[in-house]
Amino acid sequence: MSTRFAAMSRRPLAAALFVALIAPGLAFAQTAREQALEARVADLERQVQQLLSAQQQQQGQIAEAQSRISEVSSAQPAALPAGKQPIQSTTILTAANPGSTFSYGGFVKMDAMVTDTSDGRIADGSSGRLFYVPSTIPVGGASADGGDAYTDFHAQFSRFWFSADHVTGNGDKFKGFIEADFFGGGSNALAGNETATNTYAVTLRQAYVSWNNWLAGQTWSNFMDVAALPDAVDFVGPTDGTVFVRQAQLRYSSGPWSVSLENPQTTITAYQTGARLANSGDNVLPDVTARWTGKGSWGHFSVAGLLRQFKAAGQTESGAAVSVSGRFNLGANDDIRYAVNAGSGIGRYLAFGLGSDVVADAGGDLHALDGYGAFVAWRHAFSPKVRTNLMYSAAHFDNDKALTGFGVTERSHSFHANVIYSPFPKLDVGAELIFGQRFLEDEREGDLKRLHTHVKYTF
Repeated sequence: MSTRFAAMSRRPLAAALFVALIAPGLAFAQTAREQALEARVADLERQVQQLLSAQQQQQGQIAEAQSRISEVSSAQPAALPAGKQPIQSTTILTAANPGSTFSYGGFVKMDAMVTDTSDGRIADGSSGRLFYVPSTIPVGGASADGGDAYTDFHAQFSRFWFSADHVTGNGDKFKGFIEADFFGGGSNALAGNETATNTYAVTLRQAYVSWNNWLAGQTWSNFMDVAALPDAVDFVGPTDGTVFVRQAQLRYSSGPWSVSLENPQTTITAYQTGARLANSGDNVLPDVTARWTGKGSWGHFSVAGLLRQFKAAGQTESGAAVSVSGRFNLGANDDIRYAVNAGSGIGRYLAFGLGSDVVADAGGDLHALDGYGAFVAWRHAFSPKVRTNLMYSAAHFDNDKALTGFGVTERSHSFHANVIYSPFPKLDVGAELIFGQRFLEDEREGDLKRLHTHVKYTF
């Protein structure tokens, strides 16, 4: 039994010894494996970090490329429809201030008219054959005969303009403006007559520069209310009572007020003959004007004043005039346009110089002539495509017949009625009936009847 017990007691001992012997080996094997795993995990972490860094670098490069593409796209002109190319890729104003804008516009206009005058024909090629000019109406007396009616076609009032505008970083506004047409510039004696080519020279209408409230250059006189002019087929329409002058000037405007110094010029009637003498440029003082304009949804109302000096052959005289004008809206489809002008020495400004500024007496002294003019016009739109205008205009001069004689114009007046059809925006097809009369101080008178039509495309 002792032998058996001894054998049995040796088994646990052997097991304990076995465990004691193999335990360090197992522990060592487990530690090596963990170290290998940790090394692999560290290597994987390093690779992942490298991938993340590469991805972040790539995203930064993509963002930078997109930013550069955006900068290039913003610097390029807007995309054009397929098949069209830009006129040019750089600014058209190569010599202007950076950021300046350029604009261009005008219209093409063909006029066609049939005229019948009672006391002789208006001279071919003169302004009265192209539009209504009261002073060109022939007055010949009882024996005068105007003969048959005569027809004229022309496109001389087609016009174009250029404008360059700039605003500085401080908000200062600059504008340069030039406008021209083909009337009044003369023509080549061989190529420019109505025999063959009808070539006409470009004529300056307006050329000025403006800086904020200041304007310098040639434009409409500050004594003229352009916004009150009626919607006419004729070049002006109610010319008799209209102030119509463009000339060089220096103007300052502030709110509703504007004042100007304008180019002076004196028109003279000879003593007792009624003949118009050559204009005098002897003036020392400029023409001075001031205007106030009030505006609203109802239209506008304006008052203007004019002071002038006249000078010729060493003699001087002075004059002054006033103008009241405006437009009054009668709803969405109707308006009334009007002007009343009066003054001493107003002749050059009224009705294309229908009367003179002054008359010279036997000793050469100058005397200012009083003149008056007015017009009224009613405009009605039947629809967005059809409108009509009715106008009446008149002018009158208080001539001292002892100085002027009896051959000068005492008064004139005219009636106008038109219909204008616009089949498309900016395209007008119009017809206007005109009846005008001119009266001399000796009671002679002549009249004009005209059908004036036009086709006009504004761009």
